[in-house]
Amino acid sequence: MGESVEFASNGATAGGYLARPAGGSGPGVIVVQEWWGVDASMKATVDRLAAGGFVALAPDLYHGEVAGHDEMDKAGQLMQSLPPERAARDMSAAVDFLAAHEAVSGEALGVVGFCMGGMLALILAAARPDKIRAAVPFYGFPQGDTEPDWSGLSAAVRGHMAENDGFFGPDAARALEQKLRAAGKDVTFTVHPGTGHAFMGPHNALGTLDEALAGRIWPEVLAFLHDTLG
Repeated sequence: MGESVEFASNGATAGGYLARPAGGSGPGVIVVQEWWGVDASMKATVDRLAAGGFVALAPDLYHGEVAGHDEMDKAGQLMQSLPPERAARDMSAAVDFLAAHEAVSGEALGVVGFCMGGMLALILAAARPDKIRAAVPFYGFPQGDTEPDWSGLSAAVRGHMAENDGFFGPDAARALEQKLRAAGKDVTFTVHPGTGHAFMGPHNALGTLDEALAGRIWPEVLAFLHDTLG
């Protein structure tokens, strides 16, 4: 089980959910929420990372707001009303908090994100190359005006995208992968055949959960993070 934590965020206070591995210490991983917020399923993902040997932290970008999995309109409103500057500030503050945490071994951090969080995970990796060395975005990536300056991106990126996705389409994912590879970045986006958006979501809010695929991918994610972070 994890715990709620608070940390300084550029003159304000932010919070999140932190879980540690049974051994007490390990590499640090930031977990960026879906559009639902830091709900029970997101906390369960943090706990799973802790069970895999990581000190994991999900910053609460909505500052306590959560949408139920039957409240897609509310989730969309929360996402649209999230101030980009505050989200960037809180994620960066979470990086600093986690990097300095007594339980975190090593200086490099990873970031994992889902849907909206997949997009934000890549933005965070581009913004904080001093700390982020591994990024695993799931069915989410920046597009158009949301794309950051990629020049500083130094993390190894292993993304997992859906084939049938009206939010983050596979063609756009492949185009971004090619763009970043051409810029010399270590980026691989795997588009999983037959999948729909949120195929890893244990809540199955969209009816797209693929338990068999999720069961195969998760050990690969843990191995990648351990190989990259130690």
